[in-house]
Amino acid sequence: MLSRVANSIYWLGRYVERAENYARFIDVNFNLMLDMPHDMKEQWEPLVKITGDHQIYIDKYGNHFDRKTVIFFLAFDEDNPNSLFNSVKNARENARMIRENLSKETWEKLNETYHFVKSGKEKTIWKKEDPRAFFGHVKDSILLLYGLAENTVARTEGWYFRQLGQYLERADKTSRFLDVKYHILLPSHEEVGSPLDFLQWSALLKSVTAFNTYRRFYGNITPSGVVEFLVLDKYFPRSVYYCLKEAENCLNKISGSDGVGFKNNAEKSMGELRSKLEYDDVNDVISEGLHEYLDKLQIKINKISNEVDKNYFQIKSNLIFQTQEQS
Repeated sequence: MLSRVANSIYWLGRYVERAENYARFIDVNFNLMLDMPHDMKEQWEPLVKITGDHQIYIDKYGNHFDRKTVIFFLAFDEDNPNSLFNSVKNARENARMIRENLSKETWEKLNETYHFVKSGKEKTIWKKEDPRAFFGHVKDSILLLYGLAENTVARTEGWYFRQLGQYLERADKTSRFLDVKYHILLPSHEEVGSPLDFLQWSALLKSVTAFNTYRRFYGNITPSGVVEFLVLDKYFPRSVYYCLKEAENCLNKISGSDGVGFKNNAEKSMGELRSKLEYDDVNDVISEGLHEYLDKLQIKINKISNEVDKNYFQIKSNLIFQTQEQS
């Protein structure tokens, strides 16, 4: 497969997943704010910090982080390269470039989703008192897109590049969801285990569609249980470990590896991180500090992404230059 085509398919997977997760970011904050006492001030600046676009926001809007401005920035601002709108637009553009590698149904659903998000911008959704229905529709549309792809796209090399992008993006964003709780609602010692703390962790689980599954596996909601479930669980498809394991499988399929050892630096970095998570337990996470652990995790995921780019998408010169001696 041409590196140009593989790159477009990979970033199609990343941008679609990023769009869904930005919709989830906004949803998680609304859910958390609704569960907070009425006398507690809404906090929106940490949401911008978590996405990594804090400086872009500051440069454009200054230090004023009201709800409407933050939602516009995260969802519709074209000056924010990672906004929901830009992510869907970039996904659509990558899909357009490799239409022959997509099924008709997946292209049509992605195109429909793009126009829906565009209409939300035109209708100034961010000014509504409760815009969660819009963001819920975005999430549902992307989940339907995944279902269409699952049942209509052949499992060729292109499929694994798209899945690789999707799972790397999801692993990164799941870690950032946990950081939402850390940054926004880090409780005092008196609040740990309180009804407010319980409601906040419950809202976080609901925002990643994990509440019912968590309750079946763990029963009572505890901070350590939620961390273990979203970071280290081997079966839940949004846990960091599960995503990295699936991403590693995609790399092995692409390179033709049998899973023993590694064939390039991307596989090496992936295997090292997946192995670490496989043998970590929740006590390792807590003892290191949740924020510190997640921060290192995000850096390692970014390193894997860079190695994927170097090994598969950057054009390598195969030219051999020869010099001739003058007679």
